[in-house]
Amino acid sequence: MSATRSPRAGGGLVAALACLVLLSACSRDETAAPAAARPVQVVTITPSTFREALVLSGDIQARTDVDLAFRIDGRVVERPVAVGDRVSPGQLVARLDSANEEKAMKAAKAAVVAARADVTTTRSAFERQQALMSEGFTTRPLYERALRAKEAAQAHLDEAEAQLDAAADRLRFTELRADSGGVVTARGVEIGEVVRPGRMVVRIARDDGRDAVFDAPPQALRSGGGDSVIRLSLAADPGVSAKGRVREIAPEADPVTRTFRVRVGIEDPPEPMRLGATVKGAFDVMSSVVVAIPPAALTASRAGPAVWVVDPATSTVSLRPVDVQHFDTHGVIVSQGLDPGDVVVAAGAQALHPGQQVRAIGMTKAASAEPAPRQTLAREAGREPNG
Repeated sequence: MSATRSPRAGGGLVAALACLVLLSACSRDETAAPAAARPVQVVTITPSTFREALVLSGDIQARTDVDLAFRIDGRVVERPVAVGDRVSPGQLVARLDSANEEKAMKAAKAAVVAARADVTTTRSAFERQQALMSEGFTTRPLYERALRAKEAAQAHLDEAEAQLDAAADRLRFTELRADSGGVVTARGVEIGEVVRPGRMVVRIARDDGRDAVFDAPPQALRSGGGDSVIRLSLAADPGVSAKGRVREIAPEADPVTRTFRVRVGIEDPPEPMRLGATVKGAFDVMSSVVVAIPPAALTASRAGPAVWVVDPATSTVSLRPVDVQHFDTHGVIVSQGLDPGDVVVAAGAQALHPGQQVRAIGMTKAASAEPAPRQTLAREAGREPNG
Protein backbone atom coordinates (compact mmCIF):
# COMPACT_ATOMS: atom_id res chain seq x y z
CA MET A 1 0.00 0.00 0.00
CA SER A 2 1.67 3.22 -1.16
CA ALA A 3 1.61 6.48 0.96
CA THR A 4 -0.13 9.60 -0.43
CA ARG A 5 0.40 13.41 0.66
CA SER A 6 -2.70 15.37 1.55
CA PRO A 7 -3.14 18.72 -0.30
CA ARG A 8 -4.24 20.42 2.97
CA ALA A 9 -1.04 19.40 4.70
CA GLY A 10 1.05 20.93 1.92
CA GLY A 11 -0.75 24.28 2.16
CA GLY A 12 -0.06 24.49 5.90
CA LEU A 13 3.63 24.02 5.30
CA VAL A 14 3.71 26.86 2.82
CA ALA A 15 1.97 29.20 5.26
CA ALA A 16 4.42 28.34 8.00
CA LEU A 17 7.36 29.13 5.77
CA ALA A 18 5.85 32.51 4.86
CA CYS A 19 5.42 33.40 8.51
CA LEU A 20 9.04 32.55 9.18
CA VAL A 21 10.15 34.83 6.36
CA LEU A 22 8.08 37.75 7.70
CA LEU A 23 9.35 37.30 11.25
CA SER A 24 12.92 37.26 9.96
CA ALA A 25 12.32 40.52 8.07
CA CYS A 26 10.86 42.21 11.14
CA SER A 27 13.80 41.11 13.23
CA ARG A 28 16.20 42.61 10.70
CA ASP A 29 14.26 45.96 10.76
CA GLU A 30 14.33 46.10 14.56
CA THR A 31 18.07 45.58 14.68
CA ALA A 32 18.74 48.10 11.89
CA ALA A 33 20.93 51.09 12.79
CA PRO A 34 19.04 54.27 13.88
CA ALA A 35 18.67 57.19 11.44
CA ALA A 36 21.50 59.76 11.43
CA ALA A 37 21.01 62.96 13.47
CA ARG A 38 19.88 65.97 11.42
CA PRO A 39 22.53 68.74 11.19
CA VAL A 40 21.28 72.15 12.37
CA GLN A 41 22.67 75.48 13.47
CA VAL A 42 21.91 76.53 17.03
CA VAL A 43 22.06 79.65 19.15
CA THR A 44 22.37 79.93 22.93
CA ILE A 45 19.86 82.27 24.56
CA THR A 46 21.32 85.23 26.45
CA PRO A 47 19.12 87.89 28.12
CA SER A 48 19.34 91.53 27.02
CA THR A 49 17.47 94.79 27.44
CA PHE A 50 15.27 95.86 24.57
CA ARG A 51 16.17 99.37 23.38
CA GLU A 52 14.05 101.31 20.92
CA ALA A 53 14.48 104.82 19.54
CA LEU A 54 11.07 106.47 19.63
CA VAL A 55 10.84 109.68 17.58
CA LEU A 56 8.16 112.17 18.68
CA SER A 57 7.04 115.46 17.20
CA GLY A 58 6.46 118.54 19.35
CA ASP A 59 7.08 122.27 19.43
CA ILE A 60 9.31 124.84 21.11
CA GLN A 61 7.87 126.74 24.06
CA ALA A 62 9.24 129.14 26.62
CA ARG A 63 10.37 127.55 29.85
CA THR A 64 8.46 130.20 31.81
CA ASP A 65 5.39 132.17 30.67
CA VAL A 66 4.32 135.09 32.85
CA ASP A 67 0.93 136.82 32.74
CA LEU A 68 1.34 140.47 33.73
CA ALA A 69 -1.72 142.10 35.32
CA PHE A 70 -2.62 145.27 37.23
CA ARG A 71 -3.07 145.11 41.00
CA ILE A 72 -5.85 147.73 40.94
CA ASP A 73 -8.81 148.42 38.68
CA GLY A 74 -8.99 151.27 36.23
CA ARG A 75 -9.22 152.34 32.60
CA VAL A 76 -6.33 151.47 30.27
CA VAL A 77 -4.95 154.61 28.62
CA GLU A 78 -1.70 153.24 27.19
CA ARG A 79 -0.32 149.90 26.01
CA PRO A 80 2.90 150.53 24.09
CA VAL A 81 3.79 146.87 23.37
CA ALA A 82 2.26 144.37 20.94
CA VAL A 83 2.54 140.65 20.33
CA GLY A 84 6.03 139.75 19.15
CA ASP A 85 7.75 142.73 20.73
CA ARG A 86 10.79 142.14 22.90
CA VAL A 87 10.74 143.79 26.31
CA SER A 88 13.50 144.45 28.80
CA PRO A 89 13.31 144.42 32.62
CA GLY A 90 11.47 147.48 33.92
CA GLN A 91 9.99 148.46 30.56
CA LEU A 92 6.47 149.95 30.60
CA VAL A 93 3.90 147.62 29.03
CA ALA A 94 0.61 149.34 30.05
CA ARG A 95 -0.74 152.31 32.03
CA LEU A 96 -4.06 153.12 33.75
CA ASP A 97 -5.76 156.49 34.16
CA SER A 98 -4.15 157.81 37.36
CA ALA A 99 -6.31 160.90 38.05
CA ASN A 100 -8.01 159.41 41.10
CA GLU A 101 -4.77 158.03 42.49
CA GLU A 102 -3.02 161.40 42.10
CA LYS A 103 -5.82 163.12 44.04
CA ALA A 104 -5.58 160.51 46.77
CA MET A 105 -1.84 161.09 46.86
CA LYS A 106 -2.27 164.83 47.37
CA ALA A 107 -4.82 164.27 50.14
CA ALA A 108 -2.49 161.83 51.89
CA LYS A 109 0.39 164.31 51.72
CA ALA A 110 -1.82 167.05 53.22
CA ALA A 111 -2.90 164.74 56.02
CA VAL A 112 0.76 164.01 56.84
CA VAL A 113 1.59 167.73 56.98
CA ALA A 114 -1.32 168.37 59.33
CA ALA A 115 -0.41 165.42 61.54
CA ARG A 116 3.19 166.60 61.80
CA ALA A 117 2.04 170.08 62.86
CA ASP A 118 -0.20 168.55 65.50
CA VAL A 119 2.71 166.45 66.77
CA THR A 120 4.88 169.57 67.04
CA THR A 121 2.20 171.44 69.03
CA THR A 122 1.45 168.62 71.45
CA ARG A 123 5.13 167.88 71.97
CA SER A 124 5.80 171.50 72.94
CA ALA A 125 2.85 171.44 75.37
CA PHE A 126 4.09 168.24 76.93
CA GLU A 127 7.61 169.59 77.34
CA ARG A 128 6.23 172.66 79.20
CA GLN A 129 4.15 170.47 81.50
CA GLN A 130 7.15 168.24 82.08
CA ALA A 131 9.32 171.21 83.12
CA LEU A 132 6.60 172.60 85.42
CA MET A 133 6.07 169.15 86.94
CA SER A 134 9.71 168.87 87.87
CA GLU A 135 9.51 172.24 89.71
CA GLY A 136 6.13 171.53 91.32
CA PHE A 137 4.19 174.27 89.51
CA THR A 138 1.61 171.99 87.80
CA THR A 139 -0.65 169.14 88.71
CA ARG A 140 -0.39 165.47 87.77
CA PRO A 141 -3.68 165.46 85.74
CA LEU A 142 -2.47 168.32 83.52
CA TYR A 143 0.84 166.56 82.97
CA GLU A 144 -0.85 163.26 82.02
CA ARG A 145 -3.31 165.06 79.70
CA ALA A 146 -0.39 166.65 77.82
CA LEU A 147 1.32 163.25 77.59
CA ARG A 148 -1.79 161.58 76.14
CA ALA A 149 -2.26 164.38 73.61
CA LYS A 150 1.35 164.00 72.44
CA GLU A 151 0.98 160.23 72.03
CA ALA A 152 -2.33 160.59 70.15
CA ALA A 153 -0.79 163.13 67.78
CA GLN A 154 2.12 160.77 67.10
CA ALA A 155 -0.30 157.94 66.37
CA HIS A 156 -2.23 160.15 63.93
CA LEU A 157 1.05 160.98 62.20
CA ASP A 158 1.94 157.30 61.85
CA GLU A 159 -1.49 156.60 60.37
CA ALA A 160 -1.21 159.50 57.92
CA GLU A 161 2.24 158.34 56.78
CA ALA A 162 0.91 154.79 56.23
CA GLN A 163 -1.94 156.18 54.14
CA LEU A 164 0.57 158.21 52.18
CA ASP A 165 2.58 155.05 51.46
CA ALA A 166 -0.60 153.24 50.34
CA ALA A 167 -1.55 156.15 48.07
CA ALA A 168 1.96 156.12 46.60
CA ASP A 169 1.66 152.37 45.95
CA ARG A 170 -1.70 152.78 44.20
CA LEU A 171 -0.24 155.54 42.05
CA ARG A 172 2.72 153.29 41.19
CA PHE A 173 0.35 150.38 40.41
CA THR A 174 -1.21 152.41 37.59
CA GLU A 175 1.93 151.56 35.59
CA LEU A 176 2.56 147.97 34.59
CA ARG A 177 6.21 147.12 33.93
CA ALA A 178 8.00 143.93 32.90
CA ASP A 179 9.88 142.22 35.70
CA SER A 180 12.22 140.38 33.31
CA GLY A 181 13.27 140.34 29.70
CA GLY A 182 11.36 138.31 27.14
CA VAL A 183 8.97 138.31 24.20
CA VAL A 184 5.30 139.30 24.28
CA THR A 185 3.30 136.26 23.18
CA ALA A 186 -0.29 137.41 23.92
CA ARG A 187 -2.30 140.48 24.96
CA GLY A 188 -5.53 140.53 26.95
CA VAL A 189 -6.75 144.14 26.92
CA GLU A 190 -7.07 147.05 24.55
CA ILE A 191 -6.74 150.78 25.15
CA GLY A 192 -9.91 152.22 26.65
CA GLU A 193 -11.03 149.06 28.45
CA VAL A 194 -11.79 149.08 32.15
CA VAL A 195 -9.96 146.19 33.77
CA ARG A 196 -10.22 144.54 37.15
CA PRO A 197 -7.25 143.43 39.27
CA GLY A 198 -5.61 140.22 38.10
CA ARG A 199 -6.82 140.31 34.49
CA MET A 200 -4.09 139.33 32.05
CA VAL A 201 -2.80 142.38 30.18
CA VAL A 202 0.16 140.84 28.33
CA ARG A 203 1.86 137.44 28.45
CA ILE A 204 5.64 137.35 28.31
CA ALA A 205 7.82 134.39 27.47
CA ARG A 206 10.88 134.90 29.62
CA ASP A 207 14.41 134.59 28.32
CA ASP A 208 15.38 132.06 31.00
CA GLY A 209 15.34 129.04 28.66
CA ARG A 210 13.33 127.08 26.10
CA ASP A 211 11.62 123.71 26.27
CA ALA A 212 10.72 121.16 23.62
CA VAL A 213 7.21 119.98 24.55
CA PHE A 214 5.93 116.55 23.48
CA ASP A 215 2.82 114.46 24.06
CA ALA A 216 4.49 111.11 24.73
CA PRO A 217 3.00 107.60 24.97
CA PRO A 218 3.52 105.70 28.23
CA GLN A 219 6.42 103.61 26.89
CA ALA A 220 8.46 106.77 26.28
CA LEU A 221 8.48 107.45 30.02
CA ARG A 222 10.85 104.50 30.51
CA SER A 223 13.69 106.51 28.97
CA GLY A 224 15.37 107.17 32.30
CA GLY A 225 13.96 110.59 33.25
CA GLY A 226 16.26 113.56 33.50
CA ASP A 227 19.45 111.48 33.21
CA SER A 228 18.80 110.52 29.58
CA VAL A 229 19.86 112.77 26.72
CA ILE A 230 17.13 113.54 24.17
CA ARG A 231 18.29 114.23 20.62
CA LEU A 232 16.40 117.18 19.15
CA SER A 233 16.26 118.42 15.57
CA LEU A 234 14.26 121.06 13.74
CA ALA A 235 11.55 119.51 11.57
CA ALA A 236 12.00 122.11 8.81
CA ASP A 237 15.80 121.79 8.89
CA PRO A 238 17.12 118.50 10.38
CA GLY A 239 20.63 119.96 10.28
CA VAL A 240 19.70 122.26 13.16
CA SER A 241 20.02 120.05 16.24
CA ALA A 242 20.49 120.29 19.98
CA LYS A 243 20.51 118.15 23.08
CA GLY A 244 18.04 118.22 25.93
CA ARG A 245 17.05 116.49 29.14
CA VAL A 246 13.62 115.64 30.46
CA ARG A 247 12.71 118.44 32.88
CA GLU A 248 9.06 117.76 33.66
CA ILE A 249 6.56 114.93 33.13
CA ALA A 250 2.84 115.39 33.61
CA PRO A 251 1.59 113.36 36.59
CA GLU A 252 -1.49 112.09 34.71
CA ALA A 253 -2.37 111.26 31.13
CA ASP A 254 -4.56 113.35 28.87
CA PRO A 255 -8.11 111.96 29.13
CA VAL A 256 -8.57 111.97 25.33
CA THR A 257 -5.21 111.00 23.84
CA ARG A 258 -3.90 108.98 26.86
CA THR A 259 -0.49 110.61 26.38
CA PHE A 260 1.69 112.41 28.90
CA ARG A 261 2.95 115.97 28.46
CA VAL A 262 6.77 115.92 28.58
CA ARG A 263 8.90 119.08 28.74
CA VAL A 264 12.51 118.69 27.62
CA GLY A 265 14.91 121.45 28.60
CA ILE A 266 17.08 122.44 25.60
CA GLU A 267 20.76 122.90 26.30
CA ASP A 268 22.13 125.94 24.43
CA PRO A 269 19.23 126.21 21.93
CA PRO A 270 20.32 127.48 18.50
CA GLU A 271 18.71 130.64 17.15
CA PRO A 272 16.57 128.82 14.50
CA MET A 273 14.77 126.95 17.31
CA ARG A 274 12.37 129.82 17.90
CA LEU A 275 9.19 129.75 19.92
CA GLY A 276 6.49 127.70 18.17
CA ALA A 277 8.88 125.89 15.81
CA THR A 278 8.17 122.20 15.19
CA VAL A 279 10.88 119.95 16.57
CA LYS A 280 11.50 116.19 16.65
CA GLY A 281 12.92 114.37 19.63
CA ALA A 282 14.45 110.88 19.73
CA PHE A 283 13.73 109.03 23.00
CA ASP A 284 15.65 105.86 23.91
CA VAL A 285 12.96 103.54 25.27
CA MET A 286 14.21 100.74 27.52
CA SER A 287 11.98 97.73 28.20
CA SER A 288 12.22 94.81 30.59
CA VAL A 289 14.69 91.98 30.08
CA VAL A 290 14.00 90.10 26.83
CA VAL A 291 15.82 87.75 24.47
CA ALA A 292 16.49 88.05 20.76
CA ILE A 293 16.55 85.18 18.28
CA PRO A 294 17.29 85.06 14.54
CA PRO A 295 14.21 85.32 12.28
CA ALA A 296 14.84 81.81 10.88
CA ALA A 297 14.52 80.30 14.35
CA LEU A 298 10.85 81.24 14.64
CA THR A 299 8.28 78.65 13.59
CA ALA A 300 4.62 78.05 14.40
CA SER A 301 2.56 75.66 16.46
CA ARG A 302 -1.13 75.29 17.15
CA ALA A 303 -0.70 77.64 20.12
CA GLY A 304 1.04 80.31 18.04
CA PRO A 305 4.71 81.28 17.56
CA ALA A 306 7.21 78.65 18.73
CA VAL A 307 10.85 77.60 18.52
CA TRP A 308 12.70 74.26 18.53
CA VAL A 309 14.66 73.84 21.78
CA VAL A 310 17.52 71.31 21.92
CA ASP A 311 17.92 69.09 24.99
CA PRO A 312 21.69 69.03 25.67
CA ALA A 313 21.50 65.62 27.37
CA THR A 314 19.79 63.71 24.53
CA SER A 315 20.38 66.07 21.55
CA THR A 316 16.65 65.87 20.78
CA VAL A 317 14.36 68.76 19.96
CA SER A 318 11.02 69.85 21.39
CA LEU A 319 8.63 72.54 20.25
CA ARG A 320 8.15 75.36 22.78
CA PRO A 321 5.62 78.24 22.43
CA VAL A 322 6.97 81.77 22.88
CA ASP A 323 5.53 85.29 23.21
CA VAL A 324 6.82 87.65 20.53
CA GLN A 325 7.14 91.27 21.60
CA HIS A 326 8.57 92.84 18.46
CA PHE A 327 9.35 91.81 14.89
CA ASP A 328 12.27 93.37 13.12
CA THR A 329 14.37 92.70 10.02
CA HIS A 330 17.40 91.99 12.23
CA GLY A 331 15.75 89.63 14.70
CA VAL A 332 12.72 88.61 16.71
CA ILE A 333 12.34 89.96 20.25
CA VAL A 334 10.85 87.33 22.58
CA SER A 335 9.44 88.41 25.93
CA GLN A 336 8.41 85.03 27.39
CA GLY A 337 8.99 81.32 26.76
CA LEU A 338 12.77 81.12 26.75
CA ASP A 339 15.25 81.04 29.61
CA PRO A 340 18.92 82.07 29.65
CA GLY A 341 21.09 79.17 28.52
CA ASP A 342 18.45 77.48 26.33
CA VAL A 343 19.79 76.17 23.01
CA VAL A 344 17.49 77.01 20.11
CA VAL A 345 17.63 75.75 16.54
CA ALA A 346 18.51 78.82 14.46
CA ALA A 347 18.75 77.26 10.98
CA GLY A 348 17.42 73.98 9.61
CA ALA A 349 14.18 73.91 11.58
CA GLN A 350 11.89 73.39 8.58
CA ALA A 351 11.64 69.57 8.69
CA LEU A 352 12.02 68.80 12.39
CA HIS A 353 9.57 66.83 14.51
CA PRO A 354 9.34 66.39 18.31
CA GLY A 355 11.93 63.98 19.70
CA GLN A 356 14.15 64.06 16.60
CA GLN A 357 17.87 63.93 17.22
CA VAL A 358 19.95 66.81 15.85
CA ARG A 359 23.62 67.55 15.48
CA ALA A 360 24.91 71.09 15.93
CA ILE A 361 27.18 72.13 13.09
CA GLY A 362 27.69 75.76 14.11
CA MET A 363 26.61 78.55 16.37
CA THR A 364 24.58 81.42 14.90
CA LYS A 365 25.21 84.93 16.20
CA ALA A 366 22.40 86.13 18.45
CA ALA A 367 20.12 88.76 17.00
CA SER A 368 20.28 92.35 18.16
CA ALA A 369 17.69 93.57 20.66
CA GLU A 370 17.87 97.11 19.31
CA PRO A 371 15.60 97.53 16.30
CA ALA A 372 15.75 100.47 13.95
CA PRO A 373 14.15 103.71 15.17
CA ARG A 374 10.47 104.15 14.45
CA GLN A 375 8.73 107.48 14.25
CA THR A 376 5.58 108.29 16.13
CA LEU A 377 3.79 111.59 15.55
CA ALA A 378 2.89 112.93 18.98
CA ARG A 379 1.84 116.50 18.32
CA GLU A 380 2.21 118.94 15.48
CA ALA A 381 2.96 122.54 16.37
CA GLY A 382 -0.23 124.33 17.34
CA ARG A 383 -2.39 121.21 16.98
CA GLU A 384 -3.26 118.65 19.59
CA PRO A 385 -3.21 114.95 18.62
CA ASN A 386 -6.44 113.24 17.77
CA GLY A 387 -5.33 109.95 19.25
